[in-house]
Formats: sequence, structure tokens, C-alpha cells
Amino acid sequence: MKTHQFFLLPLLFLTGFPAADSISPNEKKPKKAKLPKIKKENNVLLLKKSNFDRALKETKYLLVEFYVSLSQSSQNLSEEFAEAARQLKTEAPKIQFGKIDVTHQHDLRKEFNIREFPTVKFFVDGSREDPIDCKGVRQASAFITWVKRRTGPSTVLINSTDQAEAIIHADNLAVIGFFKELHNDSVAVFCEAARDVPEMPFGMTASEDVCANYGIQKNTLVVFKKGKPVHNEVLEDGRQNKLDLTRLIKTFTLDLVTEYNLETSVKIFDVPVENHILLFTPKNSETFNAIYENYKSAAAEFRGKIMFVLVDTNETRNGRVFEYFRIRDIDVPAVRILNLTSDAKYKMPADEVTAENLKEFCQSYLNGKAKLHLSSEEIPEDWDKMPVKVLVGKNFNRIVFNKTMTVFVMFYAPWSFDCRKLLPIWDKLGEQYESRKDIIIAKIDVTANDILSVGLDRYPFFRLFPAGPDYQEVAYAGEHTLEAFSEFLEEQSKTKAEPEEKEPSGGIKEDLSQKETVITEKEEL
Repeated sequence: MKTHQFFLLPLLFLTGFPAADSISPNEKKPKKAKLPKIKKENNVLLLKKSNFDRALKETKYLLVEFYVSLSQSSQNLSEEFAEAARQLKTEAPKIQFGKIDVTHQHDLRKEFNIREFPTVKFFVDGSREDPIDCKGVRQASAFITWVKRRTGPSTVLINSTDQAEAIIHADNLAVIGFFKELHNDSVAVFCEAARDVPEMPFGMTASEDVCANYGIQKNTLVVFKKGKPVHNEVLEDGRQNKLDLTRLIKTFTLDLVTEYNLETSVKIFDVPVENHILLFTPKNSETFNAIYENYKSAAAEFRGKIMFVLVDTNETRNGRVFEYFRIRDIDVPAVRILNLTSDAKYKMPADEVTAENLKEFCQSYLNGKAKLHLSSEEIPEDWDKMPVKVLVGKNFNRIVFNKTMTVFVMFYAPWSFDCRKLLPIWDKLGEQYESRKDIIIAKIDVTANDILSVGLDRYPFFRLFPAGPDYQEVAYAGEHTLEAFSEFLEEQSKTKAEPEEKEPSGGIKEDLSQKETVITEKEEL
């Protein structure tokens, strides 16, 4: 035996001899678990919770439509989505399209904050953290442009006037950024905005000849419509952000004043402008032309800040809009501003619809000085005579926010079939608790009364206001049955009552009816 072999023996004893089965020639390696197969339908991956992770890991770019099967708008979008997937299948194989029915996928809905349907999100490099929202895109061509701008250059670099003219005349709308040089904050913001506006072509240039040809001397964004410049926006580093530019540019996809109808209703809400002003007037009135010209005049001054909408009061299909804003025939012409984020409404104080009054109203609103407009029905004389108490805007806060009684409120719309079906059950709940001195069952028509202290939800919705000083409302999310309502109420009322508060001798229900007062707008706020 050679000398070096003696050194191997101790090493074998220290490390251990290989196990017999580890060196068996007949050894079978354990099979890896098969990954769930991802099926496709019309070039779109059919996703669900069990295969979603795999889809993310296997695709660099994944555009996902979250939908519910019974939604007509989801079905319409799916057709355009599939067409975009078909067109990009060969051209851009790294970009995959997927869809997932989240009707029963509550975990995914919660994880990705899916609140409306359909919702489209873009996932990059397999990460499920912070996917990019693809908002306001509904056409196949727009989906294609959107993903291309997310995965490559968002604008075309223009080096000649011929190039610029080709882009300007390529579509109904076009946007060109004219810059002194292409490495500054304004250029970066311009390119970011281009990614979010796939409806039109974008180009940019730092060519002195091209800038001179269009008479541009500063960093400027120019919107072209039908080949002609319709808006110049001077860009200064740090002054504009992506959202400002996106809002401004997207307003040009609509007319300066957009008439509300079935076709435009979706487009109006796709533009990321949260302030809407609405003019309610009949289009066949003798004064319409003069009023409309005044409205257009004001609209030009506030483009990108406030969206101007016209509502024809002669159009019966606009009935829900009149109802929402509480517009009556005797009120027209009427002007209202709506903030989409807070749902707050404002009424123009002046009666005459002039350009001056409109501009003053809009500027007052933007400066935070406009007065909120709160609607309320009058308090019925018999509001507390039935088992279910009737609340309106003028008595809501006083009844609901008190220290001694728990109040369970149904918020309903009289035209809603679901609401009408539930009202008899709510009446039975009122009868069940009529003798209780510490509980009030109430209802309020939210189509006729503005309540700012409660966030609106889909009708009908229910809120419990427990007795106590903190006024913390509790949203009810259970079944709409008498038993479920009662169980919830009993459970909540056990822990919320204040034992140190003594009920007045006549009972609080009697006391509330005797002290009926009209709440002021200041108190309501």
C-alpha cells in the first residue's frame, strides 16, 4: 500500500463511508412535484390563486385583468384584452396577458386592493409588490401602446421637422415635447406622463431647427389636435409633476365641454381630474346658446383642474344624475361642483350663468373658499312615531351621535329594488327593539339627504353608532336577515353602553322628540 493511502483511511472514518443506497446503480431520484398547468384562452393566461405565483415567476412582464364573471364591463374589456394579447404574441413574446376571475378569490382582491371591476395591473420581473395600475385603458390598441411604453421608450426621439409632422398627423391627437436639452427633470416628467397616456403618440426633440420651425423658445409641451396646436404648456423643472401633466393631456381626449350621456360617462371618469363642474340645463331652451358659450369660456381657463360637464335636463336617461344632485325642474339652469374623492358638492351662489360668475365660482372652489352644499329633507312630524325612526340631514347628527343610545341605521335609496325588499325586514327589527330604551332602529334616504359624517357605500348599507362619547361607527357586513341583524346588534350593544350615564325620567326617545331642533350647516360639518 502506498504511503498516501494511509492518509485516506482516517479521512474515511472521520467522514463516514458512503451509504450503500446512495451509491446503488438502481437508485431512483425523487420526482419533483408538477407545477400547476396554466391554460390559455384566446392568448390570455387563465390565472387563479394556485398558479398565480408560477405565472409571475415565468414572465418578465405580465398584464393581468382582475374581473368578475357577471360584469358586462368586464366582458367588454376582456375582448379588447384578448385582441391586444393576440397582436403582441409574436411581436413581444416577453409580454404576457393574464386574467383572473376574482368573484370568489377574496384573498387576491384584498392583497391587490381590487375595489372595482375590471381592474388591470402590470407585474414586472415576477414581483407581486406594488404592481402598476393600468387605468383608463379600454381599447386593444391602447393596451398595446401602454405596455410598449412600460417596457421600452415612452416617446419617439424627433430629429427633423418631417419626423415631427409625421407624428402630429398620425392621429387625431399628438403631444410633442420641445426641449433645450434632453437631460433634465422636465424631460423625465414628460416621459413618465407619456407612459400613462397611451391614447395618443408622443415625441420629443432638442433639435434647434425643429424648435425654431414651430416657434418654440422654451421647454414646452404642445398638444396638437387634427394637425394644429391647441395648447402650449411651458415646462419648468420642479413646477409640474407627472399627474399634473397627465391630467392636462388626458382632458384633450374629451371636448372642452363634455355632454354627459351613456357613451361619454365612462370616458369622463377615466380622465384623472377629481373636480367636476356640471351645468344642468335643457338644450332646447332659448337661452341655451348664450349659457353654453359662457360655460365654454370658463372651461378654457380651468382645463386640467376642473372638468366641465353638460347635463341636458330634457334627457330622461339622465334621471339618476338629477336625483344624485337633487336638481328639480325649477332649479335649472343650475351649476354644481363635485369632488370625486370626498363626494362633496358645491352650489354656485350666483343664479345667473355668466362667464364671470362661473370663473369666480371655480376659483373660489380651488382656493378652498366655496361653501359646501348640503341637501336635507324637512323633518317629518311623525319621524319618531313608528318603530323605525326616520332620519334626515337636519336631525341625523343629533339623533345618531349621542352618549346614551345605540343607533342602528339603514341607508337606502327608494328606487333600489334591493332596498325595497329589505325595508319590511328592517321594520320587523324596529318592532323587535321598540321597547328597548337604549337602542334606536332608524333609516335614512341617502338620495335626498347629504351626510358628510358617513362614507357612502353601495345601497343598501348599514352602520351602527354605539352609545358613548367616542362616536365610533361600526360597519355591518353580515347577512341581510332579521336574525343576523339582531345578533349583530346584541353583540355590539353589550360592550358600548355607558353605565355611568343615567337616562332622563321620561326616556331618551321621548326626550329627543321634545327637543327637536334644526341642525345648522356648521353643526353638520
